[in-house]
Amino acid sequence: MDELTSVPQFTLELFGINLVFNTQTIIMTWIVMAALICFGFLATRKAGLIPNPFQVVAEMFVSIFYGFTRDTLGEDLAKKYSPLICSLFMFLLLCNWLGVIPKLAEPTKDLNTPLGLGILGFIIAHYSGIKVKGFANYIKEYFQPIFFMAPLNIISELAKVVSISFRLYGNIMGGAIIILVVSHLVYGLIVPPFLVIFFGLFVGSIQAFVFTMLTLVYISLQVK
Repeated sequence: MDELTSVPQFTLELFGINLVFNTQTIIMTWIVMAALICFGFLATRKAGLIPNPFQVVAEMFVSIFYGFTRDTLGEDLAKKYSPLICSLFMFLLLCNWLGVIPKLAEPTKDLNTPLGLGILGFIIAHYSGIKVKGFANYIKEYFQPIFFMAPLNIISELAKVVSISFRLYGNIMGGAIIILVVSHLVYGLIVPPFLVIFFGLFVGSIQAFVFTMLTLVYISLQVK
């Protein structure tokens, strides 16, 4: 189990506080971001009426997630939030698929990645709610249906961050553990490649979609 327990780290002391960074997660995340930037460049470099393969894939993603966002938030808000939703899905999809490539690992296998994205979605959702409803109306909702329900409503909102983050982390880490255990049992013969494809591609795709849709729903609950 050394693959899971030995995490490459470096420590940075700042104002007397030791900050520990997971170098593997940072490098893998940079790889994903570089891949997305290259994909965006290739998709838009020679955009035209006769699209290249990269443009076709990009337009497919944009069209699908614009439709989801429009159906959930409405036409006006869809123009504002669909780029976020589409980008989030593409980022998570590549993060979850990265483990299929030998010697690479999923950034989402580190809790900091899904938790950071969950907190980001939480901040965006509540900021949007305040902007749309006004601060007074936003605060009033926490005292519904009875004023002393406010603590439970606050806990409920915070629980959404924990739920969405640990769901993604648990599925990706669980898949990595299963693959590692089976690999040691059968010495990496027939079953592990199948498991890598199943957990990396299929489960990774499903979890990226679920995380993205839940983020969209949380934004919808705040702006409506």
